[in-house]
Parts: sequence; C-alpha cells; structure tokens
Amino acid sequence: MPHLTGQHANSADSIDVSEPDCTLHSRGQRGEVGLSIEDLPRQIGSAWSSKLAQLRAQARSAVAVAPAYLRDAPGVIALLLGYLALEWVSFIHEHKGVPVTPWNPALGLLFAVMLMKGVAYGLVLFAGVIIAEIFILRTELAWIIVLAMAALLASSFAAAAAAARRYLHFDHGLKHVRDILVLLASGTAAAAISTVLLSGLLLAADELTAGDLAQSSLPLFVGDLIGIAVMTPLVLRLSLRWPDLRSGVLLRVFPELLVYLLAVCGTLWLSLSVDIGDNYKFLSLLFLPVVAAALRYGIDGSCVALAATQLGLVLLLHRSGHDAAAFTEFQVVMLALTASGLVVGVVVSERQRADLATQQAELRLKEMQAQATRVARMNVVSGMASALAHEINQPMTAARALARSVQQILRSEAVDVGRADSNLAVLIAQIDHATGVVRRMRDFLRRGQPRVSTLDIRSVLDDALILVGADAVAKHISIDLVVEAVLPPIFADRVQLQQVVLNLINNALEAILEAGHDDGRIRVGAELRDATIEISVADNGVGVPEGRQLFEPQTSHKKDGLGLGLSICAAIIEAHGGRIWLHCAAKGATEFRFSLPVQSRGPNTP
Repeated sequence: MPHLTGQHANSADSIDVSEPDCTLHSRGQRGEVGLSIEDLPRQIGSAWSSKLAQLRAQARSAVAVAPAYLRDAPGVIALLLGYLALEWVSFIHEHKGVPVTPWNPALGLLFAVMLMKGVAYGLVLFAGVIIAEIFILRTELAWIIVLAMAALLASSFAAAAAAARRYLHFDHGLKHVRDILVLLASGTAAAAISTVLLSGLLLAADELTAGDLAQSSLPLFVGDLIGIAVMTPLVLRLSLRWPDLRSGVLLRVFPELLVYLLAVCGTLWLSLSVDIGDNYKFLSLLFLPVVAAALRYGIDGSCVALAATQLGLVLLLHRSGHDAAAFTEFQVVMLALTASGLVVGVVVSERQRADLATQQAELRLKEMQAQATRVARMNVVSGMASALAHEINQPMTAARALARSVQQILRSEAVDVGRADSNLAVLIAQIDHATGVVRRMRDFLRRGQPRVSTLDIRSVLDDALILVGADAVAKHISIDLVVEAVLPPIFADRVQLQQVVLNLINNALEAILEAGHDDGRIRVGAELRDATIEISVADNGVGVPEGRQLFEPQTSHKKDGLGLGLSICAAIIEAHGGRIWLHCAAKGATEFRFSLPVQSRGPNTP
C-alpha cells in the first residue's frame, strides 16, 4: 500500500507510492505461488479439456449400462405389480388408516428379491408402499407421512437384507439351518425396527394415540414377520427350482401334492369349525401335513405346505369374520409352526444332500477301485508277457510245421491218409491250446462289472496256473497244485479270484528269485475247512520281514512296486465274504492263505 516519507507528510511531493508486484511466478523462490499469469489461459483450457474428457467417458459408460437397466425394467415393473396385487389381496383390516391385518406377503416377496439381487430393490418397496397407500388402501394420511412411512419401511428392510448378505453371509439357496436362522433373525429385526419407527411417526403426527398401539403395532409386527417367514423362503426356493418346474417335475408330483393340500384343508377345517375359544390344540394338527411334506421333499416341501396352510388359514379366518385381534392370535401360533417347519425341512434337505454326496462318493470309489483292479491285472500280465508269448508261439510253430507236413503228404504220389489225419489231429490240438491261452488272457483282462456264478475252485486254479505256468518254467521254478478230491462249488467272480491267485503266485516267484534258489518251488493248495474253502500259496523264497503292513494300499517293499496288489486282493476276498492273511512269514516257508465261504452269494463291490 502507499506509505509516507520525509518530514512533510502532507506534501504531495513527499509521497512515495511504491509499485505493487503483480507478477505471479510459475517457478519462483520458496513460498511463491507456482502460477504464471501468462500461462493461466492455457492451464484453464487444459482443465476444461480434462473435464470434458471425463464427462464423455461417463456418458459412454451410462450409454453402455443403459441397456442393462432397460432389460431389467420389465422385471421391475412385474415385481411392483406383484407387490401391489399381494397388498390388495391381503388388505382386510385397518385401524385409523393403518393396515393391521397380520399377514403381509407382499413384503415377503420384496424381501426375498432384496436378499437375492441386492438392496437396490428397496426402491421398489418404497414406490410400492406409496402406490398401495394411495390407490389400494385409500389412505387419508398426509402425503409427507406416506413418504416417511415408505422411506422407513424400505430403509429398514433394505438394511436388514444388506446385513444378511454382507456380514452374515446369507445363502439364498437355504441349504443349511444357519440360513433359515439368519433369515428369521434379520426379518424379525427389520420388522421390529420398522414397527417401532412407524408407531413413533404416527404418534408424533397425532394419527395414533398410545392406546392405539396394542391394536396397530402388534398386528403390524406379526404380519410383517409371518409374511417374511412364509413368502420369502417360498420365493427363494422357487427362483432356484424354476428350471426343474419348467421341465415337468410339478406334473409328476401333482397327485402327491394334491393329497397334502387336502390334508391341510381338512386340518384347517377341523381347527376352525370347533368353538375352541382360547384353546389352539387343534391348530397344532397343522404341524402333521407340514412335517410330512418336509420329510418327503425337504425344504421345498415345507415351503409349499406352509404357504398353502397360511393361505387357507387366512381365507377361513376372513370367511368366518374374525377381527384383527383374532387374526393376530392365530398368526402367532402359525409363526411358531412356520419356524419349526422350515427348520425340519432344511434339516431333511441337508440329510438328503449328504446321502446323495455319500452315494456319489461311493460310486467314485467303486470306479477308482475297478480302475485300480484293472491296472493291477495289467501289471500282473505285463510281468508274464514274454513267457505268454513263448507259450503261444510254441503251439503255433508246431501247428505250422504240422500243416506243412500234411501239405507234403497230400502232394506225394502215395498219399498216407492215416498219417495226414494224425498230423491234422495234433495240429488242431496245438491250435486249441494257443486259443485257450489267448481266451483266458482276454477274459482275465476284460472290462465291465463282476460276473458272479457257480464255480469249481479246481478249474479256477487250473486256468490261473496255465497263465502263469510259462513264466514259472522260464524261471526254472516248479508249481505244484494240491486240491482235495471233492470240494463244494462256490459262488464268485472267476476273473477276480484268478487275479488273487496270480498275484500271490507272482509274489512267490519274485521272492524265490530274490532268494537265488536253484530249486524254487511253489505249492498251491485248496481244502475244505469249517464250511469254507481255504486256498494257500506257499514258496521257499526270502520270507516276509516283520512289521510289514501287507494289505494296506501303497505299501510295497519292492523297488518298482505300486503297493496295490495285496490291498486289491484283500478288497476282492472281503467283497466275496472271505478273508486273506499271512499264514507263515518264515524264510523258505512263506505261505499266504485266503478263505471263501461255500454259501457266499457273490461280491458286494467290483
């Protein structure tokens, strides 16, 4: 600002007006403003350009989102119309302009939608309350009170739905008892809060007095709560099972559903046709059809039965001319029935899902066992592949030689018919032998379910020794078969029993090779012992070390063993009603045994 200098302060010549510093430095010293007045237009233009770019981006985003809102518009309109229709149907009693019929299914419908799709649908509740108050209830309340009532209702139940979704992790599929409890708890809290707020609002507006609270607040609270307890689970389950209903499931269960509806109607008639006064013992009979439906169809059955019971109860009470107080008394009993029915239904559904999961796990386990069994069979055969090839090659070579011999005989001038016939008979026998080996191998490796039949144990052991015999001869190990002359037949799967015998014999072959004996011997025996046939496989190999868990899966002392052979053998024998064990573990006298009941009726598992 101007300042005075010198001794003559009043003299104009002595006034020194300093020039103000009007320059704003864009990059000045510390403490100066970082802006140059020459750059101001450019920076303003840059700011406007940035703002316009943001507006254009927001506009494009709004255009992209608009189709989604437009697609949801028909559903929102249909939901609003459904709410208004339920409000019109359930409006029976009022007290000083306040609907006091203790049955609010419209609120249950919208609360279910808020739980499924989000609290934004609270706006539908807000609009629905306003429209219903004006056009359906014909309210005489001031419009500001109607707006406040709508806001209180919408905010209370939207907050409850948000808390259930975000903090209580509510699953709208109602798969667990916890979800039912969360639904009832959040509905109860929202109904209580909205009832208190609405009562306070109407008291403050002098629309109600303290004496009116008993006739308005309690029915309002009970109606909201029973509407949520009955309608919300029904809507949630219908939304989940809608594809099944469209596929024709409803037509298949319609006769049984009709029986439940008749039972509900009969129980309601019995409950309300008698002058029961304050005694509701007949009303408790409604629990029977609800529990029956829940036990049959789980939570779906209980939801449908409860909805039918509630609808029938309201219709009969209205037809009988009961007032709101009587409605409330019946609805309190109905509320206890609803909570019990929902809990029973969800417990049954949990048990049904657990049983289904158990069955699926058992099927997967059987498939895995069948696959492991087949792998074990392939592993057994792979060890005998070269010996089996030799076993097949020998008769085929002999057959070829015999065929050439017959050919030469037939080409000679003096045909020796007897010799040719003899050679042909031997040739056929050799081919039959090779065919038998291939057939047994094919049967052993076949896929499919077990084929149980009546078996002669000696033929089972003979076929097994034919498969493994070539391998034993190649390793210079003798196999002796000792079977009692007369043994009763058994009922079992041939291939599975052959697999057990082959596995035990292969283990004996490996044990003998590990011991390095030149006189390796294996003894396979079968005898009748106490109504069971006992089969034994003994060898003079290295023996079995102590402490081995022989029949547990994935436990093998072999370097390249899978640890499946003996465990699969144990599973097969146990499935046939028998048992397998290590009879002797000593070196040079190792012996495994397994027993099969004579009167067994086949395996339980593959």
